[in-house]
Amino acid sequence: MAFNLSQLDTRDWLVIAATITGPILAVQAQKWVERLREGRNRKLWVFQQLMATRAARLSAEHVQALNMIDLAFYGSYFFGIHRRSKTEQLVIDAWREYHDHLGTKFDNAAAAVWNTRADELFTNLLFAIAKDVHYKFDRVQLKKGVYSPQAHGDLEAEQRSIRKLVLKLLAGENALKMDVTSFPADEEALKVQLAANKALSEALTGKGALNVIVTRDEPVA
Repeated sequence: MAFNLSQLDTRDWLVIAATITGPILAVQAQKWVERLREGRNRKLWVFQQLMATRAARLSAEHVQALNMIDLAFYGSYFFGIHRRSKTEQLVIDAWREYHDHLGTKFDNAAAAVWNTRADELFTNLLFAIAKDVHYKFDRVQLKKGVYSPQAHGDLEAEQRSIRKLVLKLLAGENALKMDVTSFPADEEALKVQLAANKALSEALTGKGALNVIVTRDEPVA
């Protein structure tokens, strides 16, 4: 019996189309879900690293997380069009402002003002990231809810001072100061040397006598 395609109605064609495209759409949907999950994991990693290193902003982990912000919150592409959510854009803007401040030079007199502004901008960055990854934190908690032992702060400050001193020493800007208080010496040898010096001095000034022993070598036969 011959099969005539003209006998198929719209419903039949929809069933055929769904049968053919169903597996393809399922695979694409799975890939889309995986990309979304991967993107969220990158954002969470950045947020977790920055939160964990809030009190150690010179650590390699902290710097690495900052440098990942542009990638993690870049957005997505659909049909060749770049899209970025409003919360992602807020993160990028906060990071650009903080990054610009980090590159601003300052002298020792302005260090306190610079640090205060850096704390404020960093808190704004954490707040924007928390909002994008759907974590609820207020700015006070992000800024002051960090534990940092005083010993860690002292150690970090000492290490910075030591690095600066070593670099200046190697560059010839500073000199290594040395105070010599004593030299190792043999007590008995020192006494003999002092006695010999005294006897020689007295003999030369006529206050003492210098014993001289004259020997004569026997002629060789």
